[in-house]
Amino acid sequence: MPEIAVDYPKYSVLMSLYEKECPDYFRVAMDSMLGQTIKPDEIVIVEDGPLTDALYAVLDEYAKKSDVPIKTVKNAENFGLGFSLNVGLKACRNEFVARMDTDDISMPERCKKQLDVFAKHPELSIVGAYVDEFYNDPMKIESTRVVPETYDAIYQFAKKRSAFNHPVVMYRKSKVLEFGGYANLRRNQDVDLFGRMLFGGCKAENVGESLLRFRSNDALTKRRKSWENTKSYIDTIRKFHKMGYSSFMDYAKVAVAQTAVFLMAPKIQRWVYRKLLSQNTTASLQ
Repeated sequence: MPEIAVDYPKYSVLMSLYEKECPDYFRVAMDSMLGQTIKPDEIVIVEDGPLTDALYAVLDEYAKKSDVPIKTVKNAENFGLGFSLNVGLKACRNEFVARMDTDDISMPERCKKQLDVFAKHPELSIVGAYVDEFYNDPMKIESTRVVPETYDAIYQFAKKRSAFNHPVVMYRKSKVLEFGGYANLRRNQDVDLFGRMLFGGCKAENVGESLLRFRSNDALTKRRKSWENTKSYIDTIRKFHKMGYSSFMDYAKVAVAQTAVFLMAPKIQRWVYRKLLSQNTTASLQ
């Protein structure tokens, strides 16, 4: 029998760009979204403060050659990811919004598979997925961050840990705005937002396969090692406890574990993250 054509809804891609990002990585990220089997209706890019000439050149290049409209929104200065995503989200013209970072690589069927889940379960507000982490070579996967797939498992998991891989989520714009969008935090904006949404009754699922390749590097290790990141994560779970989502034991376990990881030497911390917090794989993709 011939395949039945599916009328997929339009969706926007939301990205935030700032001056320290690599133009070559940005170009690869853009190509991965423009190469989706179900193309986006628009790509919204927030310029989080003034950019370098090289980044402006990439923006100009894609504005001229892209068959998908590129919409840019400018911040007068660098306000951070949460602020920028709120600004960009309001500029998106579609209900479905696919988050994307400017240095990662989405798989070609990423958005199609997420839209398929929304079509099957229209009650959902968030659909995420696994991500494969790589260091230098996107074809050599170092580890896979596995997240819970079903709503019940996600709801329990998110009381203590991030239940979504933020760069690969697709969500409903209306539901994110209903819960006030991202908090004005420098770290863990996604953990805070999605926890509030889940506690407020939003339903979610994760696709049980990797739909994005996530760039892991020394800068990421340094951010994970920072006390700012550690304290932010602990404060977020404390907030969940105060609003009645996480238990006191959830909060206490997170506080102890996060502090212990912060005190580890960077090499040990990286090993713990890769071995215990994600699913390690030594397979190279051919």
